[in-house]
Amino acid sequence: MVIPIQGELGRLLDTSEANASWVVTSTLVAGAVAMPIAGRLGDLFGKQRVLAISALVLLLGSLVCALSDSLVPMLAGRLLQGLAMGFIPVGIALMREVTPPALTATAMAAMSATLGVGGAIGLPLSAWIVQDFSWHTLFWVSTGLAAVMALAVVALVPHVRDAVPGRFDVIGALGLAVGLVGLLVAVSKGNAWGWTSGRTLGLLAAAVVVLLVWGRYELRVTDPLCDLRVTASRPVLLTNAAAVAIGFGMMAQAIVVPRLLQSPAETGYGLGQTLLQTGLWMAPGGLVMMAFSPISGRMIRALGARTTLIVGASVLGSGYLFAFFLTTAPWQLLVANCITSAGVGIGYAAMPTLILESVPLTEAGSAVGVNGLMRSIGTSVSSAAMAAILTASTIGLGGQELPSETAFHLCFIVGAAAAFLGAVLAAMVPSRRRA
Repeated sequence: MVIPIQGELGRLLDTSEANASWVVTSTLVAGAVAMPIAGRLGDLFGKQRVLAISALVLLLGSLVCALSDSLVPMLAGRLLQGLAMGFIPVGIALMREVTPPALTATAMAAMSATLGVGGAIGLPLSAWIVQDFSWHTLFWVSTGLAAVMALAVVALVPHVRDAVPGRFDVIGALGLAVGLVGLLVAVSKGNAWGWTSGRTLGLLAAAVVVLLVWGRYELRVTDPLCDLRVTASRPVLLTNAAAVAIGFGMMAQAIVVPRLLQSPAETGYGLGQTLLQTGLWMAPGGLVMMAFSPISGRMIRALGARTTLIVGASVLGSGYLFAFFLTTAPWQLLVANCITSAGVGIGYAAMPTLILESVPLTEAGSAVGVNGLMRSIGTSVSSAAMAAILTASTIGLGGQELPSETAFHLCFIVGAAAAFLGAVLAAMVPSRRRA
């Protein structure tokens, strides 16, 4: 939502560009932290309740942002918006309880696809709003959508008795939050701070220590936030590893393709598109992702979730190979984006199914939340890696340093490698005997 105003956030909020970058980083980090915590809360207190609370948190965060003109309240609102991302894994876990078995795979596939569809549709919509209205309108629109979403959850989502006995692991939640914030902030800011700077290395080291202590604590507590013994089982572990790789692949195209589309034509390889034109070229990818939801649901029923995940990761990698060879016209990048989006749609549909096949019902929300966290880690690492590649090889044009054509090609190769690694990891998941 804030991509169209990202370059102007410093001026709009009367702060430095470095401080303004936290408007994006804070939301990504808060979303990653919220997913496993919201999943566990859904298991303990009922998933419909957590969905309603997440919608209200989004409403509050959007309202705070809409009324903000300075950095601190904007960061507070963006943090709340990020915390609302816990809605996604809880909603996916709820699908197993409220849908007929024959439709469960398709329902989870559709819910998983919304992760990409919202962004693909939101980019051109946000660009149009910024172009014709005030930037505050972005957040007023978000506020209105959140209000509709909260009312719909209360009125339409089934109130099932799915809460399980237990207590919420407050210490575990705090430990995970501290460790993840340190890790993701270090990864997100590594390019700006320098990967060998004391701040980056110190934050990474502290995060690793905190997460190791947290893991030891979780193995000893009676009602852990995340049952690490379940998470360490081979099917869940390998699926989560594949989630990191596929999350990496999804984010790579979301960063690289728009940048190439907007590069000046004077470079010899840039396509000179405006932000609105770029959003419109990218939007069909989201529609493809949604269109593949019922297809991937049928694939899961016919071939199994493991094979479907392998196919999805392979299609994602093929899209990057297409982009490596064909980047001379916007329509070629549109085709490449549609191929990668199809792969993401298939893969994202299969992952929660694989997770839910391997964990007890009482751990469903937490397990899907951890899988969402792994995807978030993949996207965060991808964002940092793509930024590092694009700034490592540049050309000068009009006093600006722009990524070279070689840098874009290397990004496509790295994205393909990550996707095919995801396919290999998926192939290592033990196959289940199907009825």
